[in-house]
Amino acid sequence: MLKKKNSKYHVPNLERALDILELLAKHPAGLTVADITKTLQISRNSVFRITATLINHEYLLRDEETKALLLSQKLLSMGYSALGEETLVEKALESMRSLRNRYGETVPLGVLHGNEGVVVEEIPGTHPFRFVLAPGKPFHLHTSAPGKAMVAFLQEEERETLMNKIEYKKFNKNTITNIDDYRKRLEDVKKKGYAIDFAEEIQGMHCVAAPIFNRRGYPIAAIWITGPSFRVEAANFESIGKEVKKYADIISQSLGYGLLKGA
Repeated sequence: MLKKKNSKYHVPNLERALDILELLAKHPAGLTVADITKTLQISRNSVFRITATLINHEYLLRDEETKALLLSQKLLSMGYSALGEETLVEKALESMRSLRNRYGETVPLGVLHGNEGVVVEEIPGTHPFRFVLAPGKPFHLHTSAPGKAMVAFLQEEERETLMNKIEYKKFNKNTITNIDDYRKRLEDVKKKGYAIDFAEEIQGMHCVAAPIFNRRGYPIAAIWITGPSFRVEAANFESIGKEVKKYADIISQSLGYGLLKGA
């Protein structure tokens, strides 16, 4: 392990935990306890106890097949919040405008925030009647298209943990009200690459969303179009979904998604 500067206030286990987090940040595919022990020259017992604590606090994930440990969305989201939204927003604006111009509907950008989502930017629609989702507005993960789009692509352990924390509040007959139905819907989202809100919270309001991935393949955000059901018709969900996904993929690529796979 690297030597630290002398300080009477240092906390050895905290320093080891930070070393582990920094090491895993350089290995997006993850490392096993043995790998970490060998690289940092920390005792296996210490690595096991520290990583178990980080998993319990949802800062790390464990791949049950490979036993590799990976950084979680929670830790990445904290880093994202600390840096601000400027980079993501700057990368997304051009595609959001193109999508708005394509359909004339409002195009928001949102991120996960705890057990809900939050809008961080929007491009207003061009129709006289349009929906407005101002930055800072929260949205439910079980009803919203962007919520489903992001949650569907989280790693299994993190996704299950989050799904168990969601309050499946019923708004109308279209609302998903239990975890089993929500899990099935997310499976469909993963297959298609996009998600829909079929008036599941607000009657007469339809949304179609697709996830945005960072360079490590985490769904850090989503873009979507939102509009009245008489314009964003259910019969057109598939064609709209493919178009939204196309622009979301462009943003993901600008953030480095796909570069690690090709390395």
